[in-house]
Amino acid sequence: MARSEHRAGGIIVGVDAGGTWVRVRAQADSRPIAALTQSASAVPELATFLHSLWRRRGWTRPRVDALVVAARGVWLPPERRALRRRLTGLARRVSVIADVEAAWHAMLGAECGVLVLSGTGSIALGRDARGRWARGGGLGPLLGDEGSAFWIGREWLRATADERARRRFATAPHAVSAVAALAPRVVGRARRGDRVARRIVSAAQAHLAAQTAAVARALRLPPPVVVGGAGSVMGDRWFAAGVRSALARTGLRAQWRESGGAPVDAAVRLAAALAAARR
Repeated sequence: MARSEHRAGGIIVGVDAGGTWVRVRAQADSRPIAALTQSASAVPELATFLHSLWRRRGWTRPRVDALVVAARGVWLPPERRALRRRLTGLARRVSVIADVEAAWHAMLGAECGVLVLSGTGSIALGRDARGRWARGGGLGPLLGDEGSAFWIGREWLRATADERARRRFATAPHAVSAVAALAPRVVGRARRGDRVARRIVSAAQAHLAAQTAAVARALRLPPPVVVGGAGSVMGDRWFAAGVRSALARTGLRAQWRESGGAPVDAAVRLAAALAAARR
């Protein structure tokens, strides 16, 4: 990497490591210098992947002012500390957050409110004016993820597939992703009036609305509650409209945020703030 890519304070890096994609963005002097998107299935171990990327780029700890990694499966403090310890050699300052927190910052920024995310998995995450967090769902495909792409695909297989087809999906190398990939087709069939698909999709929308309302009430957020949607399933306008209707039926008055930035860009902004704080 050429010396002209540096600024006096060094490089800052943001990483969004979700269930489907791993995205890396780096900048110096407020200008992008690197962008990488990799399938999550090709990144079995995140720390190893990042160390390898640093070597290929010629980045070293003294040259990287700050690194913020937004990763799945690191909600609890011990999980974050464990990953952070494996990354401390990459930057002068390292922060590890949950991937959904990066999505929350991308959508809501400094506001209080609730983010409802439905992609491969699902979760509702809220923050109040005092900085307290609350979550609903997000327990993964074994114990939860109601309303997610995986949940929709699984319910469709249960309702329509024979035993051979169900077994084929259950034993696929990346079974969760394979089942989740069915969701767009199920949502499309529901939109066209398929009764089985509509029943499944309506239940998914109700689950997401219930999680959102529960988080807002746990934090006692004043109405109208700012709510944003994220993830591939919530990115479908017809599906998202159904979640809005289901949320209204819970009695929660919401002000919906229609769009937000990419979580990886939020991770870069957080890294810039982290770098500035150490000076």
